[in-house]
Amino acid sequence: MVLACGACAAADSAPIDHGKLEGVWVRARTGGVRGFSGIEQFLGFRLGGPGQTSVIIVPSVPPLKEPYLTQWKAHEVARHEADLHGQPFNDEHSHCMPDGMPSMMMGMFPMEVLQAPGDITIVEEAYRQIRHIYLNQKQIPVSDAEPEFWGHSVGHWDGDTLLVNTVGIKDYVQLEDVPHSDQMQIDERIRLLSADMYEDAITVRDPAYLTHPWSFTWTYQRDPGYKLLEYVCEDNRDDAAGAHQSLKLFGN
Repeated sequence: MVLACGACAAADSAPIDHGKLEGVWVRARTGGVRGFSGIEQFLGFRLGGPGQTSVIIVPSVPPLKEPYLTQWKAHEVARHEADLHGQPFNDEHSHCMPDGMPSMMMGMFPMEVLQAPGDITIVEEAYRQIRHIYLNQKQIPVSDAEPEFWGHSVGHWDGDTLLVNTVGIKDYVQLEDVPHSDQMQIDERIRLLSADMYEDAITVRDPAYLTHPWSFTWTYQRDPGYKLLEYVCEDNRDDAAGAHQSLKLFGN
């Protein structure tokens, strides 16, 4: 004999509270000693080893077409050597440029998620970056997307998962120097793992530069009570004299 469970049925049919994504979050980082990763083997040096700084945080070897992959590797090796000698490259950060997409989602600084009808706003402490995800709207054609730092993001809820598509990123706004074209699209699957954890599964597509979609996932943990600090980049401009060594060599 099977007894009906009215409370169970009510729980199963309860609407999903999408508002629980609101709050301040920081990147969740795993501890312990890690091995020599695939990206480190590809580049030929260990990231963030004793006496070194981590000069790259790219999540995996980007599936770049040639000659872009070889050029990117040479650039990162040169950046590493310059860092070891105390002569770091001038880059967009040196010139007070914000991270843009998808780099801001690395969460190097705390991020706050705000929700309003039809709009999810993500504010990162670093550079006070503000990203809007407009809900239940049609995405504009890639060819019509005016290039911006954070692009044009639209999304919708599919059950407990926020599906987001972003187009229109400036060519010099890059994830750890990885080049892209104006055809690049960024797809995200954002969902809560628990009350205090959420993940952002990202897939980057770019037929001009990538051999296949590039996917990776970042995870965040809630930081209750934290209030974002003011972050204004105003001093670097006086220290960023000299050549601007960005990946302009990847320009079309």
